[in-house]
Amino acid sequence: MSGTEALARLSEDRVDHRFKGLPPDADGLTVAELAAQRRNLFTGGFTTPVLALSAERLEHNLALMETYATRHGLAFAPHGKTTMAPQLFQRQIEHGAWGITLAVPHQVRVARAYGVQRVFLANELVDPAALRWIAGELAQDEDFRFVCYVDSVRGVELMDEALRGALRPVDVVVELAAGADARTGVRTEAECGAVADAVAAAGTLRLVGVAGYEGEVPRPDPERVHAWLRRLVALAADLDKAGRFAAAGLDEIVISAGGSAWFDAVADVFAEIPELSLPVLKLLRSGAYVSHDDGHYRRLTPFNRVPEEGALEPAFRLWSQVVSRPTPGQAFTNAGKRDAAHDLDLPLPQVVRRDGTERPATGIEVTALSDQHAWLRTAPGVDLEVGDWVGLGLSHPCTSFDKWQLIPVAEADGTVVDYVRTFF
Repeated sequence: MSGTEALARLSEDRVDHRFKGLPPDADGLTVAELAAQRRNLFTGGFTTPVLALSAERLEHNLALMETYATRHGLAFAPHGKTTMAPQLFQRQIEHGAWGITLAVPHQVRVARAYGVQRVFLANELVDPAALRWIAGELAQDEDFRFVCYVDSVRGVELMDEALRGALRPVDVVVELAAGADARTGVRTEAECGAVADAVAAAGTLRLVGVAGYEGEVPRPDPERVHAWLRRLVALAADLDKAGRFAAAGLDEIVISAGGSAWFDAVADVFAEIPELSLPVLKLLRSGAYVSHDDGHYRRLTPFNRVPEEGALEPAFRLWSQVVSRPTPGQAFTNAGKRDAAHDLDLPLPQVVRRDGTERPATGIEVTALSDQHAWLRTAPGVDLEVGDWVGLGLSHPCTSFDKWQLIPVAEADGTVVDYVRTFF
């Protein structure tokens, strides 16, 4: 089955008890049939809690990052682990993405099942079964491009052992750590050279560049992040000068970085990359921009530092319902940890909806989450009743998508025009 056919099949799935928040009377309809009904999120039988994506804000964010990458001469491989939604992968590619970044083999399998032709795995990969599967994908599809990290001689040896007999080499980039106490990655330039030598000695691998994640820089600020990115570029230049990229068939050198908090720094430093022996693929990997958020990334977005570049818009809203109002200063809604991202910030009450009318959620604060309840503190005089809908803004997209398997995409008036399927 082709990727296009697989995407089309998503709309043929039947709506049933598997999917939270969808109308009970839609059971048995296909997703396409339900979407064609263009039901209203508030009056069309959806049950609370229900997560919705803004159709307009989603499109705005996709277009903005396409424009940003083009303006700065960057190839773009957004991190798909944020959404794990093949429909959104496709929309990102339609908006100019080079490919999709992922983190673990399962995610690559999902991407391949839905036709993604270029995958950057921002992680080390030493699992023999996964490596053999990757080798099979490369063997049967000459247009498939796959790149992953390496950060140790031992890792290279394990990869080489698993890939013996593969028809095509696996492309790898040396991951430079963002500091001595960072996550993965090689700590010193000397060790990077040793890893590059090990790759050269392994006939199953091909060194194509360097990469890393500036979000791991300790106590990050513009100066520290820029300094580390310049170190990454210098590493690429040194490896190139030493002839490390002189592999047969190599037509470009990959230099990759970019989370969702410092992509302005990546654009700055990558604009300074000197001329190397081959053209450079300047690969940005920011992924949280798709839905953006009302917390972590809204505070840290580079567009706050360079507002002339534009502004991302939070595209998620979680609708919950007041189910208890035990005291004048306290209320509970029916959305909790199972429904709302909570690893970085608690949900933010934004609007209250009653009888078709919305008003700002002034004087209402989420103070805690239980498994299925949000604890609300209400200021004196706040008008909030059992039955009211409370629209919550969410922080950290990476832990929002994973809680919902089928997400309504709603226009500003509540008309649901599509449904996004996730695979976590």
